[in-house]
Amino acid sequence: MRSILGLIAMMFSVALAAQTKVSGVVVDDQGEAIPYANVMFPNTTEGTITNEDGRFYLESDTTYPILSISMLGYTSQDIELEKKVSYDLKVVLSEGEVLDEVVVYVGKQPKKGNPAVAILRKIWEKKRQNGIHLFDQYKYDKYEKIEFDFNTIDSSFINKKIFKGMEFIFDQVDTSRITGKTYLPIFINESYSEVYGDNNLNEQIEKLLGNKNSGFSNNQSIVMYVKDLYADYNIYDNYIRLFNKSFVSPLSRTGVDVYNYVLSDSAYIGNKWCYNIIYYPRRSNELTFKGNFWVNDTTFAIKRINMQASKSANLNWVKELYIEQEFDVLNDTVFLLKRDYLMSDFSLRQKESSKGVYGKRTTIYDHYKFDEEKPKSFYIKRVDPYNELVYNRDSVFWQQNRLEALNNDEKGVYKMLDTLKTVPKFKRLYDLATILVSGYVELSDLNLDYGPIYSTFGFNDAEGMRLRAGGRTYFGPNDPWRIEGYTAYGFKDKKFKYGFSAKWLLDRKNRLIVSAGTRRDIEQLGVSLTATNDVLGRSFASSAIFTSGSNHTLTDINLTTFSVGYEPIKNLTLRTGLTYRTLKSALPDEFNLDYVDMDEPTGVASQVKQFDIKAEIEYTPGKKTIGYGVDRGVVSNDYARIHLLYTAGFEGFLESDFNYRKLQFYYRQPFHVGGLGRSITTIEAGKTFSEVPLSLLSPIPGNQTYFSIYNTFPNLNFYEFVTDTYVSGQLEHNFNGKLFSRIPLLKKLNLREIVGVRGVWGDISEENILLNSPSGNLLIAPSNQVYYEYSFGVGNIFKLLRIDFNFRGNYLDLPDARNFSVTGNLQFSF
Repeated sequence: MRSILGLIAMMFSVALAAQTKVSGVVVDDQGEAIPYANVMFPNTTEGTITNEDGRFYLESDTTYPILSISMLGYTSQDIELEKKVSYDLKVVLSEGEVLDEVVVYVGKQPKKGNPAVAILRKIWEKKRQNGIHLFDQYKYDKYEKIEFDFNTIDSSFINKKIFKGMEFIFDQVDTSRITGKTYLPIFINESYSEVYGDNNLNEQIEKLLGNKNSGFSNNQSIVMYVKDLYADYNIYDNYIRLFNKSFVSPLSRTGVDVYNYVLSDSAYIGNKWCYNIIYYPRRSNELTFKGNFWVNDTTFAIKRINMQASKSANLNWVKELYIEQEFDVLNDTVFLLKRDYLMSDFSLRQKESSKGVYGKRTTIYDHYKFDEEKPKSFYIKRVDPYNELVYNRDSVFWQQNRLEALNNDEKGVYKMLDTLKTVPKFKRLYDLATILVSGYVELSDLNLDYGPIYSTFGFNDAEGMRLRAGGRTYFGPNDPWRIEGYTAYGFKDKKFKYGFSAKWLLDRKNRLIVSAGTRRDIEQLGVSLTATNDVLGRSFASSAIFTSGSNHTLTDINLTTFSVGYEPIKNLTLRTGLTYRTLKSALPDEFNLDYVDMDEPTGVASQVKQFDIKAEIEYTPGKKTIGYGVDRGVVSNDYARIHLLYTAGFEGFLESDFNYRKLQFYYRQPFHVGGLGRSITTIEAGKTFSEVPLSLLSPIPGNQTYFSIYNTFPNLNFYEFVTDTYVSGQLEHNFNGKLFSRIPLLKKLNLREIVGVRGVWGDISEENILLNSPSGNLLIAPSNQVYYEYSFGVGNIFKLLRIDFNFRGNYLDLPDARNFSVTGNLQFSF
């Protein structure tokens, strides 16, 4: 009862703070909702438009007695507000009369003769003259605040047993000015930095000066996750990328084909006369917004804009997405971004009453300076990514550098979460959530993590049922060194396996890392052309429970590695290392790895001992990471990867069997195709010089599992093609529902179309075929013509499932050839 009274008191105090709050629905004479109606406080620039269901919410710090509702084609209404807080209003608009010499627009708007479109064309002409790109160099201060909140807080939520003993947290309940829903802040992160840029050099650098977390100083993964979702964007671009999807910007040059535009009003904002344009989507189920913007009448620069994602947009787990930007005037012609606000309502259900979590990012830009030139070395100079002072700034620093003050509830979050961490029940819930996300069980008293728990069970033809237990040292996310290990037992072969690795970050600035490890295990080789560097890494097919046909092509591997890595410039890694491997078949009666060896009494050997030296170069332009320890988190996977690997095998050293050289190249590039979706392409090439046994050749990666796995060939069996020279290419494109959204019976399902094409050419020398002849394996390479496959897939089935239909293009007459397959997987994506 006390908690309910506390919530009522909090909501009452919030109502006093915000002078006017109003919500409701706008309908026509037949009771049908009117979407995109204009809702304003008269003679102001404060307003909103109704959503697809005709609903709206609006609040202001000023007390207003009148609310004005209008829609072209309907008679406007002024609603008298008798109270400061007026919820659940029902406003009925009647169809208006058509007056002489006046044209009214309802629904779809024309492109020709529309004054709003004429203004939009002026924006296109002038957009490159707006903002910081007018100057050679620029500098500004940037303050960013990231916040997570539980929303739709009511008495039933407060009285849940899960919150027993934690009722004090509800003292921080507030009301969203966007949706009108109550919310409870649960996490806040603040950062302050200086940004420098040079338009001539096309360089930019951001120097972090302060960072502060509420209660979870070590949990950088939350910040990393939000930064990945909320990438920076420019409203003047044709597409705005959010949640790894491309939304059509209302200022896009293709906007007239996607949006309806209405010139609604004009007024002074500050001392600038501006036009107000309302926009809303022409079609449902597309990645579009609805909202309005104010644009200056002479420079045609945006002064203020808000964008709210269409409720029918093909977007999972996000019930609301709202963006707000304000621009400041530097002089008569230059408008600069002043404030950027983005809010998402994450929820499992789309119902208006369903509870969820707000994710909010507020970014303030100030203290702009221009044309202060700095040398190029200033932008490419490496600095230590960790400065203890930055993460331990005192309250005086934040009072001086917060470009937007915290409200009372945000101030209370720091104290509330510090207190919450001392509650045993909360700690148990937090630990459970961490286990589910990371896969590791934290043993904080021992500074160890147990896991990953998702690798506990496995199965293959050699081991049968397999149990695995492992762990790692963990003092924090930025540990300068880490030791990992595991052991596993196969119930069929009755053998223990194991693996251990250690790595040490010697220099944070240039990421000098020394690592070593050893592993004895059963492995499915040949599932990727370019092998992983992780000594503990194990391929997906090594423990696949469900496979197409028998999976007996397994290898017993004993591997020891040592390597040194160095990053002389950002995202360019140089690495060299040593490996020693012992390779033999795990099922010799079914899969033979014999080869000709005249030093053996029988002239045939079944095991390979091999010492190699490797040199690698990897470049990942655009890659963003978080953290400064030996292991870092990747902010986004939307970056290119270029990898060049040279391997030299030496015969005789440590009883090594073969002297050979191998050169391999790997290139991966994701890219967005505007409103048509997202593609990812991979190109690989390699050549092995000299003769080597099957275990050292390059099998084309097959996939006998029932899972869709990128960069494999789902209609190839393992070792169906074996090469010493190869060139491979793959392309997969996800239309994100662009096509299905035009089909009436399918568009409400929010399905997503996926197409793929894969091809490989390879060759194998007669010498290698002869060397491996004792094995009895038929070594075939796709040398006569390029082997290819193609696939059609449907994603987002029930928001989680993807199914691919894969077709084999040629080589249909080979033994056990699979002409068609169906694969799938579970995908959590927005």
